[in-house]
Amino acid sequence: MNNWWKESVVYQIYPRSFHDSNGDGIGDLRGITQKLDYLKDLGIDVIWLSPVYQSPNDDNGYDISDYQAIMEDFGTMEDFDEMLAEAHKRGLKIMMDLVINHTSDEHQWFVEARASKDNPYRDYYIWKKGKDEKPPTNWGAAFGGSAWQYDETTEEYYLHIFSKKQPDLNWENPRLRKEVYEMMTYWLDKGVNGFRMDVINFISKDERYPDGEINATGYGDGSPYYMNGPRIHEFLQEMNREVLANYDTITVGEMPGATVEDARLYTGNTREELNMVFHFEHVDIGNGELGKWTPKQWKLTTLKKIFSKWQEGLKEEGWNSLYWSNHDQPRAISRFGNDCEAYRVLSGKMLATCLHMLKGTPYIYQGEEIGMTNVAFDSITDYRDIETLQAYEDLVNESLVSHDEMMKGIHQRSRDNARTPMQWTNEVHGGFTTGEPWIKVNENYKEINAEKVLQDPDSIFYYYKKLIQLRKENPIIVYGEYELLLEDDEQIYAYTRSWEQEKLLVVCNFTDKRPVFRLPAHIRCNQKQLMIANYLTDEEEDIHTIKLKPYEARVYLLK
Repeated sequence: MNNWWKESVVYQIYPRSFHDSNGDGIGDLRGITQKLDYLKDLGIDVIWLSPVYQSPNDDNGYDISDYQAIMEDFGTMEDFDEMLAEAHKRGLKIMMDLVINHTSDEHQWFVEARASKDNPYRDYYIWKKGKDEKPPTNWGAAFGGSAWQYDETTEEYYLHIFSKKQPDLNWENPRLRKEVYEMMTYWLDKGVNGFRMDVINFISKDERYPDGEINATGYGDGSPYYMNGPRIHEFLQEMNREVLANYDTITVGEMPGATVEDARLYTGNTREELNMVFHFEHVDIGNGELGKWTPKQWKLTTLKKIFSKWQEGLKEEGWNSLYWSNHDQPRAISRFGNDCEAYRVLSGKMLATCLHMLKGTPYIYQGEEIGMTNVAFDSITDYRDIETLQAYEDLVNESLVSHDEMMKGIHQRSRDNARTPMQWTNEVHGGFTTGEPWIKVNENYKEINAEKVLQDPDSIFYYYKKLIQLRKENPIIVYGEYELLLEDDEQIYAYTRSWEQEKLLVVCNFTDKRPVFRLPAHIRCNQKQLMIANYLTDEEEDIHTIKLKPYEARVYLLK
């Protein structure tokens, strides 16, 4: 089996917000099928679908009640099969979102599990007696409150790292693991090409269940006891042996708290676990005392240090996944670039250049390729994300932050920034739906939409298309060795990639200032070729000293 996934570009679709085919205000599978030609034109290879399984939608589909049925909002299994066939017809692969750390409390397994202590499904979940009329541990849940929910029927608590409607599965139970593997096999036999695995490094818990260190919310931090747990590698190797090794798949594990050292174990060439991991180090920069809700200024040197650590750390063993944003992160241009009118497109192109020239598999989140931005709803009632709403309730009601401070944090970092509907046209609701959308469309849809960028040869869409094409034509972009330049510069991110007799020089200005790039003395070249740039650039310009424009990006091939 080859490593085609190293040479691929992945595009993430958040189905609820991508395209609505029937006017009910919710994106659906037929809507995706209708837009496959658009994605084929962009040049991507793999579509990662956020969950489309049956779900009561407490956490927008990440609370699954039936792994082998399609959410009614999204259509039918026939609609899924048609989408899969049409994608494959166009040479596009489909990567499913696999959520197996937890289920919905409406999943039949949990309905059975909570019925009685001696139910055969009881041990599919994690149940504990309380301590002194309190929960078993002091752990806090990711969406606020305790990580334990008392169940009156059996007078015990169950663990939920996320919402109380998302009980954690007990991976210590071999019967549970066998059912999960059979479900994965069902989808692979259907023809899907792999899995993105939601918080997969949470599935092994420290069975001592100790209390955690108290944090600013007043709850204990349980993460040292459920992240990268004692049996995690054993479970992933078993999954690989029982399922993944039988198919030519792409796998990426979402892994909060994973270090480079962890990633080498998860993705090493001989480890037989996963292809890639999503780490969170770069998207966590600028977190304040209350995490992302109290954001601070971040430094470019910090970002460069993180990217470089991962580039160097997985040089020999493992493989990087490259991303700026996804369904859980704010819009890349608003977060790392500049979303004002003058610099939105330029900074979007610069960010794309910086990321796509790194070593690893790039991920594009829907709307990135048209330059979509964060949204700033005036009222908290316009937000839909459970994490955002719960954080507002917890932090404002407990007077940890003011309403104004919290709204400022939400405008910068809420997950709903990424979840507003895809902006297809300048028609009402951005052409996403003919009905009333499940969440408001960003008001800038008349200026920022796919129809408009497709008519502009200098648009961010065609810039992404060129980046993807360059990657397919130049092995150096996929396999070249990385070297950071100007490590201490707070304005310029510059690096090289080296492969055989060639070298790429990548120069990106992360500011609206005009810094000067000076080529380090150890880099020599007889010939240079400008491969891509986000400004009109004289190809004959001397590269030893470059006066950069705001948010300028250039890539040279040196020989």
